[in-house]
Amino acid sequence: MSALRFSSRFNPMLSNIILVQTKSLLFSFSSFSSSVRKPCKTLCCSSNSLLHTNGGTSNSSPLSGLEDELVGYIFGKKKATEVAHLVWRHVLHKGDIVIDATCGNGYDTVAMLKMVADESGHGRVYGMDIQTEALENTSSLLDETVTQKEVLLDFFSTLSSLSQKKELVKLFPICHSRMDEVLPENSAVRLVAFNLGYLPGGDKGIITTSKTTLLALEASKKMLILGGLISLVVYVGHPGGREELETVEAFASGLCVDGWICCKFQMLNRPLAPVLVFIFKR
Repeated sequence: MSALRFSSRFNPMLSNIILVQTKSLLFSFSSFSSSVRKPCKTLCCSSNSLLHTNGGTSNSSPLSGLEDELVGYIFGKKKATEVAHLVWRHVLHKGDIVIDATCGNGYDTVAMLKMVADESGHGRVYGMDIQTEALENTSSLLDETVTQKEVLLDFFSTLSSLSQKKELVKLFPICHSRMDEVLPENSAVRLVAFNLGYLPGGDKGIITTSKTTLLALEASKKMLILGGLISLVVYVGHPGGREELETVEAFASGLCVDGWICCKFQMLNRPLAPVLVFIFKR
C-alpha cells in the first residue's frame, strides 16, 4: 500500500514524477483549507488552482516551477529551509518589503536581502528576535556576507560602503508578536518568514511559543499584500514544539479558501523532522 498521501489534488506534473515510487516513501502533503467549514470554493492547492486553462503553470502560485526542488526534499536531497528559500524566490520581486520574524543566526535574513535588494538600493528586510545573541549573530553574518563579492548580487558593487548595504536591513530586539510596532504604517509586505523553535547553538530553554506565534500570524495576515506569503519552518522535537505546530495548523485551517492557499509538508516516518507550512494570499 502506498505510504505517500495527498489530502487534496496537486499539480499533475509533480504527481506524475513522484507517484512512480511511492511504496518506499513516507511523506505527507496536506492542504489545511480543505477543512474549513464554509465550502466557499473548493480550490486549495488543486491542479486547477496551479494551472492556466492552456495547461501552463501559473506564475501566481508559490509552488509553480518547484517540482524538482520538492522532489529533492521528498527524497532527502533538500532541507526544509532550502525548500523554503526556493519557494521565496518564486514569490519575491526586487524592491519588496519582507520580514524575518525569527532572525536566529541570520541565514534567512541574508537570503532575503539577496532576493529583494535592487540596483537602486530598494528593498527592505525587517528582522527581529528576542535574543541579543541572535541579533548579534545575524549582524555578523551580514557583515561577512556583504563583503564577499563572489556571493553577492551584482548591485552590491554599486554601493560605496558597508553601512549603505546594511541600511536595507533593520534589526529589532523584540518578539515577533510585536512586528506591527516596528514596520512603517501601511507597509506592503510580500513575505513573512518564521523558523519556530529555539536558537540553533543557543539556549534551548528559550523558545517561540504558541501564544506569541499566533499573535504574529494574525499581524502577518493583516500586513501581507495579495500574492504574498507566510512561510514557516516548525521544529517539533522540543517541549512545546508540537503544540506550536497545532496552533499554526489551526490558524491556517481557519483561513477561507477564497483568499488563501495553505499547505503543509511533513515527513511521516521522521516525527521530529521540521514541518514546512506555506500560507499564500491569493
